[in-house]
Amino acid sequence: MASVFDVAKYFLHKSRPGTPQAITHLKLQKLVYYAQGWNLAINGKPLFYEDIRAWDHGPVVRELYDEYKKFGYFTIPAEDFNNQNNGKEIFTEDEIKVLDQVWNVYGKYDGKFLEELTHQEDPWLYTERNEIIEPSRIKRYFSNLLTNTVC
Repeated sequence: MASVFDVAKYFLHKSRPGTPQAITHLKLQKLVYYAQGWNLAINGKPLFYEDIRAWDHGPVVRELYDEYKKFGYFTIPAEDFNNQNNGKEIFTEDEIKVLDQVWNVYGKYDGKFLEELTHQEDPWLYTERNEIIEPSRIKRYFSNLLTNTVC
């Protein structure tokens, strides 16, 4: 299984500083949350193992926060990404499809818009602040969205 940092690097390699596809710390947190949610719904398993917490500004992975908080509100520089680690694929083809779909849908929005979006969604709404958003809650929510979108 990948780590949240692998997911972050994947999105950061798609980032285009100076455009709507630039990534700030806030936006990065929301992108990894959406990637986790949609992967749980579509592929039936988590994309990364780190916990997502319900913070005031939406879903946050603490380890990712600690790594990228130094950028504050500024754009995080784009990063290179290679889907190989010690000769093994980090993401499967199905996971890459989810990551690309998340980028295509959410990548054009800024962090504040994505924050507001998460504030309207059940996983964040029904989790006490600073507590872990249970993966089962995330999976149920995104699976319901998927079912309602397909039908």
